[in-house]
Amino acid sequence: MYSLSDFDFHLPPELIAQTPLPARSASRLLQVENDALIDRQFTELTDLLEPGDLLVFNDTRVLKARFFGVKETGGKVEVLVERVLDARTVLAQVRASKSPPPGTLIRLAEAFDVTVGERAGEFYALQFPAEVFELIETYGRLPLPPYIAHAADAVDEQRYQTVYAKQPGAVAAPTAGLHFDQALLEKLREKGVQSAYVTLHVGAGTFQPVRHENLAEHPMHSEWYTIDQITVDAVQSAQAAGRKVVAVGTTSLRALESASQSGRLQAGSADTRLFITPGYRFKTVNRLVTNFHLPKSTLLMLVSAFAGYDNIRAAYQHAITARYRFFSYGDAMLLSCAHQAT
Repeated sequence: MYSLSDFDFHLPPELIAQTPLPARSASRLLQVENDALIDRQFTELTDLLEPGDLLVFNDTRVLKARFFGVKETGGKVEVLVERVLDARTVLAQVRASKSPPPGTLIRLAEAFDVTVGERAGEFYALQFPAEVFELIETYGRLPLPPYIAHAADAVDEQRYQTVYAKQPGAVAAPTAGLHFDQALLEKLREKGVQSAYVTLHVGAGTFQPVRHENLAEHPMHSEWYTIDQITVDAVQSAQAAGRKVVAVGTTSLRALESASQSGRLQAGSADTRLFITPGYRFKTVNRLVTNFHLPKSTLLMLVSAFAGYDNIRAAYQHAITARYRFFSYGDAMLLSCAHQAT
């Protein structure tokens, strides 16, 4: 039985990638195949997949979800939109010196006022004066992860977004997808590798640390996903042909596995609190493209469950020694599933 301290490791701060490489697909790729570790370039992914294999991408689009504002009293406020509920309402984190009561007006970006509604756990309902997505895109700021030290600039607005991003709603990027550019996607298509899409809107909870040594006590954050019948059919076609279902990122994997809890992938939309830790048996995903994750994070636990705890420990130590780049703008791994459901 694993506990929180089993997922800690020391990462030299200089290995945290602060900016993207000049080219998306210029990243390194560490192939973890059972207990073998092979250093590759990300462009070699084409050679590691077979015709008929299915890449499943998360097509969520990152919102410019961060706002700075002031209350009527003049107190400063920072708002991070977590989820869009309808055309004029969002759930958001509100950081202020005092918790704002319902009915409070907050002026955001010196441009418009929102009204504070009821509190729901750590979030507040905020009523916007006009269409939410338009105001977010016009006045919001891109919310880079807390371990990136600079404020988002024009480069980040392009590169902290996948080239296939389509459905707005995330507050963090599905970062494994950042390595794919159009040229690489075309090479994969030419080889006969298939593609399908899910949507999972990544929430700020993805950065929340696990605080309980007993993992069973961790309250897993909720994220919304949707999988359509076209993707279900593509997965079933690959499986019937004996080909691999390859999740691009932990968010794609989490969506696919959440929709497979009956034992078979099903189309639909839902909130998921699926917390994958070692011992979980994967029902749909055979291989995973993923970045390197934070110590003591739920994502590190997920990849340890997928590829095997000892394999991941060895891979991370190798990556640190070989000076791989870590986290959102960092390098990637290709993992094979060590614990498939039968």
